[in-house]
Amino acid sequence: MNRMIRKATLQAAALAAAAGLAAAGCGVPAAASAAGPGTAESAAGPTVPVLAWQPCDGGFRCAIARVPLNYRDPRGATINIAVIGHLATGPGRSLGWLFLNFGGPTTQVSSLVRAYPSLPAAWQQRYNLITFDPRGMGYSTQIRCLPNQAADKLLGGLPVFPVGAAQQAAWDRAYAQLGARCAADAGPLLDHDSTADMARDMNLLREAVGDPVLNYYGASYGTLLGATYANLFPATTGRMIFDGNLNPVAWSAGSSQLPAQVRMDTGQASAATMTAFLDLCGKASTAACAFSAGTPAATTAKWNTLLRLASKHPVNLGGQQGTYTYADVIASVDLSAVAQWQSSAQLLQQLWIASTGKQPAPSAASSPATPAASSSAPFSGPEPTRTEVQNLAVLCADSPNPRDPAAYAAAAATSTFAPVSAYETEGCADWPAAAAQDRYTGPWNRPTASTILLLAITGDPELPYQDSLAMSRDLARTRLLTIDGYGHTLTNNDTINTCAIDDLVQYTLTGALPAPGTVCQENGTPFPAVTPNLSR
Repeated sequence: MNRMIRKATLQAAALAAAAGLAAAGCGVPAAASAAGPGTAESAAGPTVPVLAWQPCDGGFRCAIARVPLNYRDPRGATINIAVIGHLATGPGRSLGWLFLNFGGPTTQVSSLVRAYPSLPAAWQQRYNLITFDPRGMGYSTQIRCLPNQAADKLLGGLPVFPVGAAQQAAWDRAYAQLGARCAADAGPLLDHDSTADMARDMNLLREAVGDPVLNYYGASYGTLLGATYANLFPATTGRMIFDGNLNPVAWSAGSSQLPAQVRMDTGQASAATMTAFLDLCGKASTAACAFSAGTPAATTAKWNTLLRLASKHPVNLGGQQGTYTYADVIASVDLSAVAQWQSSAQLLQQLWIASTGKQPAPSAASSPATPAASSSAPFSGPEPTRTEVQNLAVLCADSPNPRDPAAYAAAAATSTFAPVSAYETEGCADWPAAAAQDRYTGPWNRPTASTILLLAITGDPELPYQDSLAMSRDLARTRLLTIDGYGHTLTNNDTINTCAIDDLVQYTLTGALPAPGTVCQENGTPFPAVTPNLSR
């Protein structure tokens, strides 16, 4: 699941603003509108939307779908869903539409534009690719609890997670105020913003493009969306791939005494992957891993010392990199993308030098670059709302969480990495209870028309391998493909997982599944040795 790390969120918001989000002909009103006569037609079910495709964003096509606000009243008020697609580029007839969800819950329209060049060539050639911004966010009808300026004032100054009594009090107060404002101002969409509602939207979009079954790739949170769809509409499952799976039973119906991400064991998974990071770094040279202290034990001790120093005094790197608190240091290593481990090690070394004062921090090394935003966006609409609020609306609708703020602090105290995940859903403590009325809690084992391919990395730092094992047990028809390595999802680690990519592509093209028990090895190493340049 995407973590709500505010520094990254603010960078993304700034990039979106810089890009201008130019319109390409599709306006997206923010509020739900009345549509259709009343109860007499409700039994007929929702109307399949008509997609009036328009060219957008250099080769893509965009449309607005009108879907029910409340599926219990399918001919009542409607909302807008922003849809983007790209037709198959190969000769001959396509294999139909392949729906994509890259995780979150967050916006997807801009994600497809950015991700398209790196998607498997076979997908680009043989499938029409499609995604949509989920209800409540992005260019679809948004949940808007308060203006952005007020949201920035309320949430913008909060740390990655609170450390100490003063920060804890400010954190609790901010999210209590957010819950109250959303209860008062968000409107009826707040009560119909669950993953089950999104799965029903996706089924209408499947009907709108004329496909008899849903072909689907979902990563991280997208596995929950896919599993929910598969159990609401089991007869229409096509070639479906879930990548980096959560445990759907523990997520939707687990104990409300523990935060949702804690029930997913995210903190423990991150700690285990960080242990591997330090071990591999310690075995590498400083040319391959800048943070290496020569041995795994020495590198681990160096990490612990860095955390202790950062807990006493924030570390200032100067310039645009700014100041790192203890919480920032914990969150600074991008464990989900192995290709970023070297850059993360460089950042840790900078922090080490700055915190110990042994020598000036080098200006050449820097934290990983943030990908550039798309030069244009396919929709116009209201000012984008802070994604934390929209993300929280889905999480609180989907999953039971403690109503006592103290429970989050208790869960955060269990390990070094636990706070990052434990505090992610504290906003649910004061979230309106009615928002959970559309929550799907099972059954999860309805027989599906097809076998679903599950992809799982053994060293996943966000949704650990045992969550994928649980998904494989919970769903009726699955085939688990294990990837022996590190990182969260193939989306983040496609260049080092060619074996799994080959199996994934074969399944989507032909329906052929990898043999039971197949294990793919990641190719390459997180800290490859640097080959000297001997050319003159």
